[in-house]
Amino acid sequence: MRRMLALWAAGVYLFLHLPLAILAAFSFNASRFTVWEGFSLRWYRAALSDRQLIEAAANSLAIGLAATAIATATGTLCAYALWKRRSRWMAAVLHVSLVTPEIVTGISLLAFYQWVFRFWGLRLGMHTVIAAHVAFCLVFVVLVVMARLRTLDPALEEAAMDLGASEWRAFREVTLPWLWPGITAAALLAFTLSFDDYVVTSLVAGVDSETLPMVIYAMAKRGVSPVVNAVSTLIATGLGVLILVSERLRAA
Repeated sequence: MRRMLALWAAGVYLFLHLPLAILAAFSFNASRFTVWEGFSLRWYRAALSDRQLIEAAANSLAIGLAATAIATATGTLCAYALWKRRSRWMAAVLHVSLVTPEIVTGISLLAFYQWVFRFWGLRLGMHTVIAAHVAFCLVFVVLVVMARLRTLDPALEEAAMDLGASEWRAFREVTLPWLWPGITAAALLAFTLSFDDYVVTSLVAGVDSETLPMVIYAMAKRGVSPVVNAVSTLIATGLGVLILVSERLRAA
């Protein structure tokens, strides 16, 4: 039974990661086609010298960092408020965002922006992408921080306040240090989701806010290029490391 379970697990991991491994292997191929002609870094050099890719990567980083900072701060306070109130139905409502399809989220945000901008005279741009990313990253931050809060004994805060600490000081010196691993894990997860998003971003982005996933998708539609393989390998590796670090911190 153990051997069968091990083989089954190996098969699942192979199914999940073999396409990524093949993608990474051919990103080092000297040929433009799926015929191995020798090891080469030409496609990585081409990716790093492509101005459009560099600008899109800079946009993705700026949007990801801004959305992560806002979503992490807001989501942490929201999780703390839900933990203090212990309202199960309010916490359950958060899961609606998890099951809502991305295309529905993107269209609803676009309709909201069009309605609001009719009165303010604004246009789509970096600000609309950041707001949209905060909207779908927020729920993940709340859930991760809530999971950490459930391991905290409320009596610790009560003891601090019995000893003369205010509610704010008890939160700052007792609860917040306990939450830092969960907050860091939530921030890494939020950045990963923001950096990787295409569907919502493509609907709410302006002409000056093209992100890296949007550029890669446009390149892939014109035909599979080894440059896409190289960029995709870099993204998968970087985000994979962030996910592993996030899980390590969440379990700390």
